[in-house]
Amino acid sequence: MDILLVASAFNSLSQRVYAELSDRGHRVDVVLATHGADPVRAAVRELRPDLVVAPMLKTALPEDVWRERTCLIVHPGPPGDRGPSSLDWAIAEQAPRWGVTVVQAEAAMDAGDIWATESFPVPPVGKSDLYRNEASDAAVAAVLLAVRRYADASYKPRPQADDSVQVVWRDFHRQERRRIDWENDSTETVLRKLRGADSQPGVLDELLGREVFLHGGHPEDLLRGRPGELLATRAGAVCRATRDGAVWIPELRPRKNSGDPAPFRRPAASVLAAFSGRDTLRLPEAAVPLELPPHRHTWADIRYRQRGDAGFLSFSFPGGAMSTDQCRRLLAAYRYALTRPTPVLVLGSDRDFFSNGIHLNVIEAAADPAMESWTNLNAMDDLVEAVLRTTDRLVVAALAGNAAAGGAMLALAADQVWCRTGAVLNPHYRRMGLYGSEFWTYTLPRRAGARTARRLTEEALPLSGAAAERIGLVDRLVPAGAGEFAAEVERLAAALAAAPDLRQRIAAKAAARRSDEEVRPLADHRRDELARMHAVFFDPQAPYHALRSAFVRKKPAGSARPLAPVAGVVR
Repeated sequence: MDILLVASAFNSLSQRVYAELSDRGHRVDVVLATHGADPVRAAVRELRPDLVVAPMLKTALPEDVWRERTCLIVHPGPPGDRGPSSLDWAIAEQAPRWGVTVVQAEAAMDAGDIWATESFPVPPVGKSDLYRNEASDAAVAAVLLAVRRYADASYKPRPQADDSVQVVWRDFHRQERRRIDWENDSTETVLRKLRGADSQPGVLDELLGREVFLHGGHPEDLLRGRPGELLATRAGAVCRATRDGAVWIPELRPRKNSGDPAPFRRPAASVLAAFSGRDTLRLPEAAVPLELPPHRHTWADIRYRQRGDAGFLSFSFPGGAMSTDQCRRLLAAYRYALTRPTPVLVLGSDRDFFSNGIHLNVIEAAADPAMESWTNLNAMDDLVEAVLRTTDRLVVAALAGNAAAGGAMLALAADQVWCRTGAVLNPHYRRMGLYGSEFWTYTLPRRAGARTARRLTEEALPLSGAAAERIGLVDRLVPAGAGEFAAEVERLAAALAAAPDLRQRIAAKAAARRSDEEVRPLADHRRDELARMHAVFFDPQAPYHALRSAFVRKKPAGSARPLAPVAGVVR
């Protein structure tokens, strides 16, 4: 069918629905509803779709559109749940399971007939993690079922007014409900409030006399202090005491009226240092070893563990972005992992993002964004080059979640790419106005061929894990839920480490690297890519700067968008 996706943003779920529907042979277009109803109406008139699907929509569809043709709305709540903050309430009320419902658009919000519904478990993770994983898996399953039912033409959607559905309206989850009472709230309560707002909107609080939003929360097992007191820093995060423990908060977002010229999310310690007028925050650094003892239950964004003959270097950065500091620390951890006697080394997080490349928020907040872009990119290149030059073992990139731009190229630098079936890949840079680096001119054609590599970078569209496997970017699809992925990867890594031909494969890999180096050295790829990127970074008129600022500040990119859409349509 011809399907039009209407979305407030081409976010992770919108991209995944686009990719999954495209995989099944549908012709899919996307119109962004960021400029009101007129672009949506124009897209419907121009494209005349068989079906309209709204995977993520913050505003109502125009009435003339949903009266003229069938429009399906994806609501992140079970049947009967209505309101704009469904996942927030699920976390706040500690629901063990939740659901996604595909309803037909009508005048009342979330009140249309039900085309499909899927339930999912609610683990103790952040809302954005839950949205991109368990909720996304359920949403895609529900959308695909609803589309099949619509195409069949014999299915009659179930009205929500029947007796089997209990209708519950839940209001917008406002900051008054999220506010933390540091004197009285338990650590468990504090973590639940932080997790329920980890990406958006954050939890409004006050630190060093400034209003800030707290983003993300993780438990700490040893540090203690007066409730609300800042205790330590670690890897850019800050530790804050609760009534009966402490929590790590990775990121802060200054309130727009706080006087901070960069009112967007970035590492917590850097925000507080800027408030105090210093380069660093004067708190002790509570470092932990890469290999944490089993009895420790604390937060670290980079960890190493060994299981038999397989090493696992796990890393998890908020939003998948990797700053200069994070790239350098991960490279140091990678070098440590190479000292361990394991013939297999697995890279990636246990769940959620793999990597999205350089940290645009940190770059935007820098005194010199051009120089920070350059420094960050070189740190990312150093990491990718270290992976490419590893010849004494097999390196596996295990993608529990999405990977984009330089993060996708980090994955492609590995010998094998294992990808959870729900992950989405964006192996391109064009939508940020960039040529790209991280040795993509070597790794992308090496896997997909020159013609496909050129198409991927020019079209700049998302790929499902299955599509990536078909063109050679992924070696193994892992059909596991988000909560089961890490255990399945550990099992697969053990089998790979025990393979009788492992030594021959490592030797063949080393020989291929030597041969490729003779054809064209990695240094040539890096030099040519960086020359193109340097020209962009240090050109104040380059679209990258406006695109980066718009992305970070969550504003429309306007005329700076390098792929100018027709009537807002992404093809």
